[in-house]
Amino acid sequence: MKKEYVTEDGIVYKKHSVSMKDRRNSILFMLPSILGVMVFFILPFMVVIYYSLVDNPINHQFVGLDNFARIIHNSSFQQAAKHTATFSLVAVPLAVILSLVMAMILEENIPMKSQFRTFFLSPMMVPVASIVLIWQVLFDYNGAINEFVKNLGGTPIDWFKSDYSQVVIVVLFLWKNLGYNMILFMSALSMSALSAIPRDVLEVATLESASEFQKFWYIKLRYLSSTILFVAILSLINSFKVFREVYLLAGDYPYDTLYMLQHFMNNTFRELDYQKLSAAAIIMGIVMCIVIGLLFFAEDHYGKDVEG
Repeated sequence: MKKEYVTEDGIVYKKHSVSMKDRRNSILFMLPSILGVMVFFILPFMVVIYYSLVDNPINHQFVGLDNFARIIHNSSFQQAAKHTATFSLVAVPLAVILSLVMAMILEENIPMKSQFRTFFLSPMMVPVASIVLIWQVLFDYNGAINEFVKNLGGTPIDWFKSDYSQVVIVVLFLWKNLGYNMILFMSALSMSALSAIPRDVLEVATLESASEFQKFWYIKLRYLSSTILFVAILSLINSFKVFREVYLLAGDYPYDTLYMLQHFMNNTFRELDYQKLSAAAIIMGIVMCIVIGLLFFAEDHYGKDVEG
C-alpha cells in the first residue's frame, strides 16, 4: 500500500505502509534464524552465566561473585592471561602494520604483482596439520633452523622450550594471516583511490608540496580508518585461534610463555570445573568487549572528520 504526502514545499512523495500480512510473513521467515540464535547462542550464554554464579552444577547453591574472585586469584589463570595479552599486543599490531605496508607495495607498478599476491595468500590453503609439520621441521631442536645456526658456529636452541617460543608462534601467526589482511587493505586502497578520498584534497596537498608519506599519513590513512579497525578486530580474533597450532606443537602443558588462556580453559574443562570455566569465559568476554569498544572509539575519534 502507498500513501501520498505533500510537504510544505509542495513536493509529493509516496510512503509504503506495511500490512499485517506482510509483517506476519516477515516474522515467519525470520523465525528459524531467531530460534537458531536463541538455541545455539543466547541459551548457552545464559547457562554460562548461571554456572558462574553457583558452587557446582549439582548443588546449585548461589555463591555470587566468589567464582570470579577465585579465578582472578588463580595463578594459572594469571599466567595464561598474561601470556595471551603479550602475544596479542605483539602479534595484532604487527599483522595490521605489515599487511598495510605489503598492500601499499603491491599497489605500485611492480613486476610479478599477481604472483606475489598468490604467494602471500597460499598459507590460507595449508591445513593446520601441515603447518604444524612445517614448523616442527624448521624449529625442532634437530630442525633446519638449528642446523643453519650450527653451520654458522652458533649454539642450537630448543625453540619450543625456551624464551623464544612465543616469537616462533608470532612468526607462525603472521605467516598465516598477513595475506588475507593484505587483500583487505588492497581493496580499501583501490576503493579509496576511486571514490572515497576526494581528489581535490590530494591535489591541494600536492600543490602544497606535501610528500607521499605526508599524504598517506595525514589523508589516506584517515580514510582507511574503518578498514584498519576491521583488520585489527579480525586479527585479534585470529590471535586466539592460534591455540590449535600451539596445542599440536606443544600439547596440554607447553613451555610457560606458550601457556595461553585456551590452554587454561581446555584443561579446566577436562577437570569438569564448570563454574571456574564459566567465570573465566565471562571475564575473557568482558575484556574482549572493552578492547573492541576502545578500537571503535579510537576509529570514531580518528576518522570522524572524513565521514560525510
